[in-house]
Amino acid sequence: MKIIDLTHEIAEGMPVYPGTEAPVLKQANTVAEHGFAEKLITMVSHTGTHMDAPAHVLENKKTLSQIDLNDLYGKGCLIDVRSVKGKITSDHLKPYEKALKDSKIAVFQSGWDKYWGDEKYFENFPVMDAEAAKFLVSTGVKGVACDMISVDGVDCFNLDIHRILFAANIFICENLKGLERLEGKDFDIGIFPLNIKEGDGSPVRAAAFLR
Repeated sequence: MKIIDLTHEIAEGMPVYPGTEAPVLKQANTVAEHGFAEKLITMVSHTGTHMDAPAHVLENKKTLSQIDLNDLYGKGCLIDVRSVKGKITSDHLKPYEKALKDSKIAVFQSGWDKYWGDEKYFENFPVMDAEAAKFLVSTGVKGVACDMISVDGVDCFNLDIHRILFAANIFICENLKGLERLEGKDFDIGIFPLNIKEGDGSPVRAAAFLR
């Protein structure tokens, strides 16, 4: 089995969602001075490669600690949307219907991670329309992951696609990287957040497990 890391490194100066406070990593203790090293890390719960729990947007929906761990690991379905301009429609997803029904996590490959660290990362990436999101819900997947900053455009303040997925208690993982390494491969994917009490989101270590 080969394990592939799909996670961006957390560091000061990294890209964050527009308007979000950037992370601060302070060296609180050092081996030279204190005999051990520790960092004081300050960041919002949706920093870097991270998971959105349904409680991120909707009240009385699952928090991080209420999501079944079994839903965070399983067969992945890679959906290539690199050629899509604008909205991802249900017609783009229907060729993947059987694979999605046999999978636990839908993984959208836009190739947008190539713009990580550039202003282009926040612009013109493909997102699902409402019908596509509803189609995805109908396949029974437990999670949706992507190599983009969001499953909604940064100008969509109502977070419409988030709401459709969250209403079905589907979790979302954003800011994956390196999905081209999964092309043509059968893989499982694991996306594990911190176990934060009443957590709405968390940075994750996401990895693909090639069979």
